[in-house]
Amino acid sequence: MPNYKNSLLATKLRNMRRRSKSKRQKLIQNQPEPQEREEEEEEDDGNGFKLKTSAKHGVQPLGNLYFINKGAVNVRNTGLGNLQVLSDELLLDILALLNATHLGVLATVTKSLYIFSNHEPLWRNLVLEELKGDFLFTRSWKSTYVASTYPKFQPLTDSVLKIRDFYSDYLFQSWLCANLEMKQEWLERDNIVRVRGISVEDFITNFEEPNKPVLLEGCLDDWGAVKKWSKGYLSDVAGDVEFAVGPVEMKLENYFKYSDGVSEERPLYLFDPKFAEKVPVLDSEYNVPVYFKEDLFSVLGNERPDYRWIIIGPSGSGSSFHIDPNSTSAWNAVVTGSKKWVLFPPDVVPPGVHPSPDGAEVACPVSIMEWFMNFYGDTKKWKKRPVECVCKAGEVMFVPNGWWHLVINLEESIAITQNYVSR
Repeated sequence: MPNYKNSLLATKLRNMRRRSKSKRQKLIQNQPEPQEREEEEEEDDGNGFKLKTSAKHGVQPLGNLYFINKGAVNVRNTGLGNLQVLSDELLLDILALLNATHLGVLATVTKSLYIFSNHEPLWRNLVLEELKGDFLFTRSWKSTYVASTYPKFQPLTDSVLKIRDFYSDYLFQSWLCANLEMKQEWLERDNIVRVRGISVEDFITNFEEPNKPVLLEGCLDDWGAVKKWSKGYLSDVAGDVEFAVGPVEMKLENYFKYSDGVSEERPLYLFDPKFAEKVPVLDSEYNVPVYFKEDLFSVLGNERPDYRWIIIGPSGSGSSFHIDPNSTSAWNAVVTGSKKWVLFPPDVVPPGVHPSPDGAEVACPVSIMEWFMNFYGDTKKWKKRPVECVCKAGEVMFVPNGWWHLVINLEESIAITQNYVSR
């Protein structure tokens, strides 16, 4: 069944996303023109951005049409005919209503429709809707769908046509966000307070009661998880166990195959609240840090909502800006890998974020990487600047209640997080 929910959501967010369009155009016009062949080596565009490959299908930013390839005709428009008046976002919303067969047929009509019909998020939605979590990721979402649905048809590689003179800011931006690595200046600011070995009383007095974030060092030294939780170990003890991954349940070993091979703007994130019940040995290999032992939420017993999660994700995965629910605070312990954190106090709404008047719903129409590209620089001029840091393996982030926070994995990471209520 087509992804109507995602389609409607994309439509609602379209106008908000356009607010960042001018900044996006300014940035992507400075990107290098894609090559005629895909390159596996990393490229540096001279602005400090690391690109992992050249753009798929040869899609170029619209600025190239006006400033580099003057006089060229945009294949996007000629191949769409009367449909060229539709925005790229709206056209993809319409294509999201089609099934795989119709997308495949449409891709043979024109060069322009070939590119749109091969847009990876369309095939990702088809895989997740039709196959749920029962799939093995193979190179791309389209090839994954074909291999899972038609197992007798197994091409050795993905056949990708390079189309000349196709210009689209929206499609180029999607590829760009999937293939950029974090810019060094986005990682340099580290203004969080770091402490080691403080007493519980000092933690409460200096951080919990005044509602201030802090990074705690050295409080996971007795965790078996820190010593054991490699991908190999987790595959051995829980490889056949299904965990919550985005909208589906996936076997852990299959998720690892996905995370090893994926490169996309919004990678699927393993975020499971029932991991301890599913794999009791994992529950025995970590302890709640001493600073968070008192949790008034525990009085609810079995009526307590989900409050703890195991989190696993590849580089680039993470959570966009949000506030934790039910007026809870949280701690997040990194077992392996590292995470970039950006936090704003309760009275400062992050740029690019649009909460509803009552705060019950939050719309963040851009991906995490796009937020860094288009909005992060603005925060340098703000009087109330965000609290930032990189939290590494063995360290714990304390997120006070009401604070906005964004987190992105800088490398493949495993973590435990828990929401709690203090006095």
